Amino acid sequence: MAPNGSTHASEASSRLGSRTLLASDFHLGIPDHPMAGAVHAWLDYAADRTRHLILNGDLFDFWFEYRHAIPRNHTRILGHLAALVDSGMRIDFVGGNHDWWAGTYLAEEVGLHLHHEPVRMALHGKDAWIAHGDGEGRGDLGYRGLRWLLRSPLTQWGFRWLHPDVGARVARRVSRTTPGPRQGRGDTPHPRVVALEEWAQGLLTQDPSLDYVVFGHTHVPQRLEVAPGRFYLNAGDWLHHGTWIEFEAGGPPQLLCWRGAPEPFC
Repeated sequence: MAPNGSTHASEASSRLGSRTLLASDFHLGIPDHPMAGAVHAWLDYAADRTRHLILNGDLFDFWFEYRHAIPRNHTRILGHLAALVDSGMRIDFVGGNHDWWAGTYLAEEVGLHLHHEPVRMALHGKDAWIAHGDGEGRGDLGYRGLRWLLRSPLTQWGFRWLHPDVGARVARRVSRTTPGPRQGRGDTPHPRVVALEEWAQGLLTQDPSLDYVVFGHTHVPQRLEVAPGRFYLNAGDWLHHGTWIEFEAGGPPQLLCWRGAPEPFC
């Protein structure tokens, strides 16, 4: 019979392996970020809950990988993520529209598994299609036209020649990220919220083998059961809501929020 310590360790490992956490839109680096401290507390919570974490875009409000410089204000979060990786956690990072220039530093130095395009993966016996959501669905035509330019190697080469202080100043002016939730007009939802919801429902309808479609980007948390056991999910944000999704073997995905401790999202 195995010693009690070995039994408890095995049970803990099995429990951690039966759950995946997914969050998006932290936008770390904006001035006076309202939930920056809560992000670190949540990562400590995640370390006790799972061995698989998915960051679905816009972890940073701006990220660019210079060859010999690291953007200021991210030392603590990079160290925290590296420590989680060193502890045995797998962290998948799907690039968003604010951090699409993620690259070898995050992969080789921090240990993240990078995805520059939407990714399909199995989550505890279920099939999930995961994308940040920028440029997807109908509308967003202006960004679609700009996306190719922003992600081209030539643009990255040119931006690298800017002094990091100048590059960061340009990024702040372009970003215009605000702490509040995205709203439509009156009682009408924001167009991106509607477009991504419709597109997700279309994906689930077209592909019966797909169980989950998961987005971020809108900053609006959503959990919509499109068909029995099949969901459209949006992880919301960490500027206003502090929300994330938990996938667990044998149960439906849960949308939770952080209020110093995990709570069901209402």
